[in-house]
Amino acid sequence: MLMDIIKARHSIRKYTGEQIRRDDLEKILEAGNFAPNAGGGQRSMMVAIHNKELAAHVGKMNMANFDRSHLAGGFVSKEQPSTIDDPTIKNGFYHAPTVVCVFCQNNFLFKTADAFCMMENMILQATELGIASCIISRGCETFDSEEGRRLMDEWGVPEGYACQGFVILGYIDGEQPKSKPRKPGRIKIIE
Repeated sequence: MLMDIIKARHSIRKYTGEQIRRDDLEKILEAGNFAPNAGGGQRSMMVAIHNKELAAHVGKMNMANFDRSHLAGGFVSKEQPSTIDDPTIKNGFYHAPTVVCVFCQNNFLFKTADAFCMMENMILQATELGIASCIISRGCETFDSEEGRRLMDEWGVPEGYACQGFVILGYIDGEQPKSKPRKPGRIKIIE
């Protein structure tokens, strides 16, 4: 059951324009809210953008200062091309109609781990609901501008918090990708 959901999850970067239902979004956010977090401190918060136009605006902010020179790889997917594959992509959220921004305390050592636990829970819940998703990085860079700080203030993000990443949500445009074979040697058991 859970393993089936884990294996069914794919990073989707092609979306229809159809918005996800509000009650499905609430279930996805609840899954994120119950993610493991360092010391049980619950130092992270989520801001969901359930508005296509605003999601597209923030998606363009996400790509505004994208520095391709720091990329470790040159190819991600033919079926679901990424910003790495296609430099003409100007919306870092790939036109997904809903985006969840995950903000964490800047000075907390485990902020990135907490954020990614939240995002993993969200994408697994989305998969169970039949909603496509992808985790997107460049959170700090997205809001590192006057416009970004204005939005964070408008959304009630506390001072001293920074965005660690995003979960984009929507319905897949096209076919579900096939799983890539797992590389050998990635699992070791020492007894």
